[in-house]
Amino acid sequence: MPEVRCNDMQVNVAGRTLRLVQGDITEQDVDAIVNAANKTLLGGSGVDGAIHRAAGPELLTECKRIRQEVLGGAYVQTAQPVMTNGYRLKARHVIHVVGPICGIDPNPDRLLAAAYRNCLQLAAEAGLKSVAFPSISTGAFGCDVRWASRIALGTIVDFLRGSGDAAGASEKDAAERIERAGMGEAKARDAATSHHGPGGIAEVRMVLFTRADYDVYAEALRAVLAES
Repeated sequence: MPEVRCNDMQVNVAGRTLRLVQGDITEQDVDAIVNAANKTLLGGSGVDGAIHRAAGPELLTECKRIRQEVLGGAYVQTAQPVMTNGYRLKARHVIHVVGPICGIDPNPDRLLAAAYRNCLQLAAEAGLKSVAFPSISTGAFGCDVRWASRIALGTIVDFLRGSGDAAGASEKDAAERIERAGMGEAKARDAATSHHGPGGIAEVRMVLFTRADYDVYAEALRAVLAES
């Protein structure tokens, strides 16, 4: 049975730790936190705004550079992760990803799963060991938290169990993906040559701001584990 302590559910998935935490995503001391961003990559409300405020103005400066130099001024696509430094955050990096807007985007289940999976893949290829997610798309993007929790946790569990494993990808392929996500060429090459594949991620956290959302995710995690 999952261990539950003070709104902190912790389970072992294929030798890795999956945690549900009630708390503030900006306070997580991990290799990377995930930002539920919008397509401009320039900050916004909710989690997006909170992360930008906590990280400081340097984060916005880097996001502007990525928009211009990496994306050619284009918007970030849904489920396409972009990595930046963490600046004043405890987290060393921020992985920005746009989730689906429910009621507007087609196939929101597929897009939401891709958002989580692609963030984990990018983190693994960059050699990161710990990643903390918020509940993507359940704020201003209007998705139901019960629906989203099952997709989020099912995708994370599948990835940690190895179904998302791309350890056989070449260093060149990994470096190209990391560079497209916003890192410079030298950093991308160094990260790719040092990564250990998805198996290198030791801990994934889902950080829920309210007790109500925490309870929904706890119920969903029990269901996902029971079904798998």
